Amino acid sequence: MDPTNKPKGPSPHYSLYQREVFKQGGTEGKLPSFSVHPDELVESTKKKFNDRSYFYANSNAGLGWTDRANREAFYRWRIIPRMLVDTNVRDLTVELFGHRIPAPILFAPIGINKLYHPEGELVPAKIAGELGLPYCLSTAGSQPIEAVAAANDAGAASAEYKPSGNVPNGGNAQSPRFFQLYMGHDDEVTISLLERAWKSGFDVCMLTVDTWQLGWRPTDINIANYIFYYPTGGVGNEIGTSDPVFMRKYGEELKKDSGKWIDSSVWHGKAHTWEKLHWVVNEWKRISNGRPFVLKGIQSAEDALKAHECGCEGIVVTNHAGRQVDGAVGSLEVLPEIVEAVGDKMKIIFDSGIRTGADVFKAIALGAHAVEIGRLYIWGMAHEGEAGCRHVMKSLLADLDITMTVGGYASITRDVHRNKKALRCNESGAYPRGEHAKL
Repeated sequence: MDPTNKPKGPSPHYSLYQREVFKQGGTEGKLPSFSVHPDELVESTKKKFNDRSYFYANSNAGLGWTDRANREAFYRWRIIPRMLVDTNVRDLTVELFGHRIPAPILFAPIGINKLYHPEGELVPAKIAGELGLPYCLSTAGSQPIEAVAAANDAGAASAEYKPSGNVPNGGNAQSPRFFQLYMGHDDEVTISLLERAWKSGFDVCMLTVDTWQLGWRPTDINIANYIFYYPTGGVGNEIGTSDPVFMRKYGEELKKDSGKWIDSSVWHGKAHTWEKLHWVVNEWKRISNGRPFVLKGIQSAEDALKAHECGCEGIVVTNHAGRQVDGAVGSLEVLPEIVEAVGDKMKIIFDSGIRTGADVFKAIALGAHAVEIGRLYIWGMAHEGEAGCRHVMKSLLADLDITMTVGGYASITRDVHRNKKALRCNESGAYPRGEHAKL
């Protein structure tokens, strides 16, 4: 690949990362320390994680059929390449809630990142800032909200691409960041969390509605894998222990029961309803002066329409990566009908099963405005912390950029988004596993 005289485009030339890896190998003998092939990447984490970390990252609901359905859905959709198209400059940029970001990719909210690296959420938050991509912090995080915001801004200070858009936030954020809310039944604690998030520069609230409690995950059950009940020094309680309202009301109980935070404010097992949604949407709008509210966990067109009627500006089409309901539909299966129902009314973020640049392409072609990446960045940070997380995410961006280049699609919004001619569905065949060249 000739890196000289490349015309400057709206988004970075992510494809050059391929040349960088090749060049380091050829001239310096420096090879990547782990494979970014998704099947090999997850397998290699067994050597990096202890059992609790490995199974928490990779366990699925029941027999894992929903997780498999996610991947099989991607296998059924096939990209149709186009030839002799000028793709010398690609535009991967998208607009998301007022932010112009360099690629249609977000860091998904994942809890308890200290299971995967001692610095926890500070690692992916920093890398997201470096790349100019939105970072979503989970209420089940293992670092205080304010510390994660600072790490995100530290990464943004060295960003090659600075996201644009005059987006108001309460904390002078240097990079887009969203707060994922697990909502308990103490409204005072909920408001405190939202106020802290807003003051720390998180300008979109994302309420998860598919996980009032954890799904039945046999591989976690086998080793009683719930870190909150173990003597771990409070790992997983950090957002609670740094919250003044929670500690004022429940600090004494937490001393006696290490599960008090998670059991009452996160995975409490007491479902909310659409009626309660109106309240939390209004509270977020009041706190943030009208910034967007998103529902995460939508798998039907009917629920997508209800979310819009309740004042939500976006949804995340996800089945929690197959971790909640076994035997459920693959997330990509239901994306087209959800897009048909609300695609021109609200932003649609896709989540569950993304592993490659081709997967990102397919989700966008089927109508998503952007996608969330979760397990990939966790697997990367398990290997080399910041360097591993960075390598996995830059590899994904390069993969997407190269797919656009050689596939004949120059613009992710103009040429790919909701382009029915870019894909063909093949209902036959089974998703292959392990059928690739290996060392």
